[in-house]
Amino acid sequence: MNLSETLSADFIDTQYRKWKSDPASLPEDWQFFFRGFEMAGAAGPAASDSREALRQAGVDALIHRYRDIGHLLACMDPLSACPTSHPLLEMEAFGLDAANLEQVFAAPGVIEAGSAPLKDIVVRLKQTYCHSIGVEYMHLQDPDERRWLQERMEPTGNRTELSVKERVHLLKTLTAASRFEDFLNKKYVGVTRFSLEGGEALIPFLDVLRQESVASGCREIILGMAHRGRLNVLRNFLEKPAEEIFSEFESCYDPQDLVGSGDVKYHIGYLTEQNMEDGTAVSLCLVSNPSHLEAVNPVVEGMARARQDLRTADGQKAVLPVLLHGDAAFAGQGVVAETLNMSQLKGYRTGGTVHVVINNQIGYTTLPEDARSTRYSTDVAKMLMVPIFHVHGEDPEAVAHVARLAADYRYRFGKDVVVDLVCYRRYGHNEGDEPYFTQPTMYQRIRQRPPLNRVYADELVAEGVVSKADVEKMEQAVSDHLDAAYEEIHGSTCLFPEPRFFPEWEAVSGTFSHDPVDTGVDKKTLMRLASRLADLPEGFTVHPRLKGVLNKRLEAITSGEGLDWAGAEALAFASLLVEGHTVRLSGQDVGRGTFSQRHSVLWDYETGQDYTPLNHLEPGQAAYEAYNSLLAEAGVLGFEYGYAVTRPQVLTLWEAQFGDFANNAQCVIDLFIASGQTKWQQLCGLTLLLPHGWEGLGPEHSSARMERFLQLCADDNLQVANLTTPAQYFHLLHRQIKAPFRKPLVLMTPKSLLRHPMAVSSLADLTRGGFTPVLDDPKAAASARKVIFCSGKIYYQLIARQQQISAADTAIVRVEQLYPFPEQMLKKIVGRYKKAASWLWVQEEPENMGAWQFIRSRLGALVKKHLVYVGREASASPATGFPKIYKVQQDGIVDRAVGSHDQAGSATG
Repeated sequence: MNLSETLSADFIDTQYRKWKSDPASLPEDWQFFFRGFEMAGAAGPAASDSREALRQAGVDALIHRYRDIGHLLACMDPLSACPTSHPLLEMEAFGLDAANLEQVFAAPGVIEAGSAPLKDIVVRLKQTYCHSIGVEYMHLQDPDERRWLQERMEPTGNRTELSVKERVHLLKTLTAASRFEDFLNKKYVGVTRFSLEGGEALIPFLDVLRQESVASGCREIILGMAHRGRLNVLRNFLEKPAEEIFSEFESCYDPQDLVGSGDVKYHIGYLTEQNMEDGTAVSLCLVSNPSHLEAVNPVVEGMARARQDLRTADGQKAVLPVLLHGDAAFAGQGVVAETLNMSQLKGYRTGGTVHVVINNQIGYTTLPEDARSTRYSTDVAKMLMVPIFHVHGEDPEAVAHVARLAADYRYRFGKDVVVDLVCYRRYGHNEGDEPYFTQPTMYQRIRQRPPLNRVYADELVAEGVVSKADVEKMEQAVSDHLDAAYEEIHGSTCLFPEPRFFPEWEAVSGTFSHDPVDTGVDKKTLMRLASRLADLPEGFTVHPRLKGVLNKRLEAITSGEGLDWAGAEALAFASLLVEGHTVRLSGQDVGRGTFSQRHSVLWDYETGQDYTPLNHLEPGQAAYEAYNSLLAEAGVLGFEYGYAVTRPQVLTLWEAQFGDFANNAQCVIDLFIASGQTKWQQLCGLTLLLPHGWEGLGPEHSSARMERFLQLCADDNLQVANLTTPAQYFHLLHRQIKAPFRKPLVLMTPKSLLRHPMAVSSLADLTRGGFTPVLDDPKAAASARKVIFCSGKIYYQLIARQQQISAADTAIVRVEQLYPFPEQMLKKIVGRYKKAASWLWVQEEPENMGAWQFIRSRLGALVKKHLVYVGREASASPATGFPKIYKVQQDGIVDRAVGSHDQAGSATG
């Protein structure tokens, strides 16, 4: 029901009484109506007439409605006629008509003088909210943010008056963008480049955004984007030399220079430093990304957070993340919502990201009505209560104005802002695609559109800002530069470019080494750290049950025996922190630990106050940062990858609640973690902690899918380990930060072993040596007749059975590091058991899972005899959900490997 249908005395009187008793019980339009009514009544005798008061209230409601849904009348689409009316924005809906147009009404904020004839108020509202810019911001719940936006939009009609110099510069950026695409189209016909044509206004947007952000204190911009327009952004925003871009088209590199597998040109990142006109230096980094569209979003956020943390106090001001999206991807990809959800969370906030949707109004061949259930592709961003600007992609001055607003809002409120650049895609999805097959009418309209630089040039020529000769000279200068670069590269052999990345990586190697790393920590240091970990603030009350756990941990360290997994981890973290290495741990429930084992963050049982002992070890120590994450694996793992590739001296860890939860982040593992180095020469030292092991908890709480990681292993790209002792865990964490190289580390971490009485280490184990990739059986004789190889938790069941039945001639060898494959160490151990007649690989996992398919050929080649598999049969599911079947299967593995209980005392088991 609208106001025109309800302006009866009785209805208004009823609504008015409701508003007086409870304003929030009425819709916002009515709240504004009655607020205006009372304001008008209080203005004096002349305004006290009830009809005049109702009209003023109607004007107030009209203003509010334009602010709220004026974007529905905005002229934003280059391919469609501008809307001219909407029933909710007609004057009649507010009890007004043409007879009131000349009447003066109060419009504070909208009109500088505070009041004006209704016709002028409507004109200003349409200029502000219904011209080339549509704004959605009334969903913001902070009145200060609304007011701030209104004060910057309404007095100017949502436009910026540009100087002649600024308009000429705007034309230059559009000309550079357009001529670059023309050049590529002529020189490399049909070669895929994902042209920006139709969306060239992106380049001046980024240019203005940079200027405005640098003026606000920005010194670094971290960008992420998919393919569309990427080469243009590289050339005309990051100023990547045209010669380098042409080299990628020409494939003119000497094969001897090539490193890794490489990637296509529209995936590759770039780092550069530029000087602004006033001499201010600003670093620009476009992040390498795969084809999976929005997967780079959290990576950019992680990198930006890492750069901000390096700058400490002014980090969020100095480092700006910018994400460029496609319209179909922004609406369709779940990682977009995950990334948006991070924006105000303590462990992941970056002080606001500028999001730009390059809105081609089409996916590959899919129209919006088939791609989303919302009006705008940006509607998912309303979850953040941040402004969304829709801007006509062929109005470059409006685009520049929105860029200023976006930068200013981000720096004023530290929040995300979304810009929907409504444009089109001049050609198909790629240069080999024919869009007329699927969208003939749309592309008939596109075909008739002249290039944006020509449209704007004609406008400036008509206004006398530039001459036609100026425009021709401007275009020729761009063409001449591109021609010269092309002639230098074409037909020659060119050098493969050195990868550019942050200077923190200069002393770090990307080559794995099997050389041992001494990671022992002296006993006095460990004892001191243990004491500090147990020293809680006066009056801090630990939960009674937890107090016993912490006391037991301290007793184990003090006695030097019985140190469990969590205790070794605490000492590993503590010793790294006092050596100056920050430890960043994130994931679901990591402060306490999924299995109530870590307790690195303590909570006062009576007050609820938290306390982190690891941050109170000694003055000058590095920070321990434990962040309980949002319930999103892809976004969070992507963020931590981005953080790790930016700060090699930080031990960055992501822990899955259960190992198989990594399934939801498989794209990050495949596209970034496993292949980032070979594709982009991008090193990473991220550690994944994935709880793994068969405890009868069913299919989804058993397997971290070790087989998937092992299948990805090649070229020493990953470290995959399945450990059996706390000491091994301690040393491996230290190796991850102290080794001269950086490689992602995938750890199959325990569940039941966290409290297994045999899965303990002595304090002395932590003070000497380092991580050992293979652990030989310390009690087995060289004359052993059976050798069992295993990895991880199953070892304790095997060794228990070995002891139960006294299988003295059985050796149990633990492969702690599965990859890089410790061939030389295993070769030496195999050579020790020359008399062995039986060689087994034993695992809990089904035959088609776990390490078996990966290790059978490698280990078999060393053994040079038949290697017998012992484990679960191949299965479509990782584990049974029936406890009794689980127990039968688990016991059967041990029976077949070592021997059954009734074989006690047999020679071979």
